[in-house]
Amino acid sequence: MSTLLLFDIDGTLVLTGGAGGRAMASAARDLFALDDAVGSISMAGRTDAWIVSQMCEQRQVEYSDALLERFRERYLSYLATEIHKPGPRKGVLPGVPQLLERLRQFDDVHVGLLTGNFEDGARLKLEYFDLWHWFSGGAFGDASHNRNHLLDVARQRIRSAGGPDAAPDDVFIIGDTPLDIAVAVAGGTRSLGVATGDYSTEELTASGADVALSDLSDLDAALAGLGLASPNGAARAGRAC
Repeated sequence: MSTLLLFDIDGTLVLTGGAGGRAMASAARDLFALDDAVGSISMAGRTDAWIVSQMCEQRQVEYSDALLERFRERYLSYLATEIHKPGPRKGVLPGVPQLLERLRQFDDVHVGLLTGNFEDGARLKLEYFDLWHWFSGGAFGDASHNRNHLLDVARQRIRSAGGPDAAPDDVFIIGDTPLDIAVAVAGGTRSLGVATGDYSTEELTASGADVALSDLSDLDAALAGLGLASPNGAARAGRAC
């Protein structure tokens, strides 16, 4: 059986130095005349569609697919500029490139995304950090308000694109927030929490993570946490390089 690994983006793979938040705030000012829309909404682990719906609620504006699309276009335009600006802690998080490189050596491991980002926003962020090419599809926050619904979307899209038909027991969700872990709990999959965002390993474990690491820099620990190690700790054999 193949293992399907579904990664979150912000706080798990990269930190954009606030680019996403600034782009959200600029789009909100354009569409809703909200000067502090982002500061009043907890965005960690949420889908972009949900965030926009909360902005509508604050402004007592009727939410619609058309409005979401207008916001998405504004947001992406701003993000394409903001992603190039400096910001606090901006960069690829520890161990991420090394882990992705190692995972590619496994015949029976498929790597995808499960993120609240708009799909084009996810691409912008990961292309900037030269990580997009590691991932073959997944589920994004373009329309779904409930992140838990994205698991079935990711599995179906990856299967339709020629990836594995992975059973829940063969899926891992990797993320930095309790809401990432909640997707795994609700869907009966396993999870690896990484404390590279706003939550500690203790908080991620308490939310139901099967394994929680401070970051992904310990490659052996990360592989073991993803079930890719033998009982004696040696990494499971992959294909020859």
